[in-house]
Amino acid sequence: MAPFGHVITAIVTPFTDDGEVDYDTFTRLCSHLVGHGSDGLVVAGTTGESPTLSDDEKLALFRAAIDAVGDRANVIAGTSTYDTAHSVRLTEAACELGVDGILAVTPYYSKPDQRGITRHFTAMADASSVPLMLYNIPGRTARLVEVATLVELAGHERIVAVKDAVEDLGFSTRQHASADLAVYSGADIYNLPLAAVGAVGVVSVASHLVGDEISAMLALVRSGDLQGALAIHESLIPVYDACFAEPSPQPLKGALGVLWDGVGVPRLPLVEAEPETVDALVAAVRAVKG
Repeated sequence: MAPFGHVITAIVTPFTDDGEVDYDTFTRLCSHLVGHGSDGLVVAGTTGESPTLSDDEKLALFRAAIDAVGDRANVIAGTSTYDTAHSVRLTEAACELGVDGILAVTPYYSKPDQRGITRHFTAMADASSVPLMLYNIPGRTARLVEVATLVELAGHERIVAVKDAVEDLGFSTRQHASADLAVYSGADIYNLPLAAVGAVGVVSVASHLVGDEISAMLALVRSGDLQGALAIHESLIPVYDACFAEPSPQPLKGALGVLWDGVGVPRLPLVEAEPETVDALVAAVRAVKG
């Protein structure tokens, strides 16, 4: 079961030259991604530079994505902050707009214990009218959502999935065996390894550029052709490496400007990618595409 689809792109937020959100380009990018392998879009996630977006900008992006893709793909709204009350309010507003799901990240900076994490996610799920995907990324939040906590949270009727960016296959194996949640890979280099231990899909950065290939790889996994999937996975390693050679989405935004259309530069504190980083990512994608 893949409640949000198999390939979900964590979409970038395009900006104009004066730093405003470029909604027209965003709308075109939504349609482009759905036409190239994406079953869903995470809007205003980390790749979308959510810490630099106002609530009004986030809500406008959610609305624009819904209008752009209609029923062709799922729109998953990134509504988390490190403030539970704020996250609840934004979740309620996103649900009123008609999003298909909520991405809820572990509260960051405050470093709550497992009890606080459980209460934070439960408050968001109670406020939501749509399913939630939890986002477990201790490298950014300084807190691991432990397997026992995931098992408890899976008992909530609206908590149905987890985006796994733990980068520990032992953890992921125990998670899949214990928690009744659909698992999505949250780190591109782990897309195939996590699929091999039970993940149903990915939430990807690289799918902006190689979404068709990632979709084909996962289809091969589902058909039982692991050797074929491995061949695609290995061809994509240079793309994955180049995407994260600098803080994401710096390299991706630069490469989109070459391979698709300009999406502007990131908002501070992120900066424009170095030219050699962009060149390496563009070359890696072109090598895959032949």
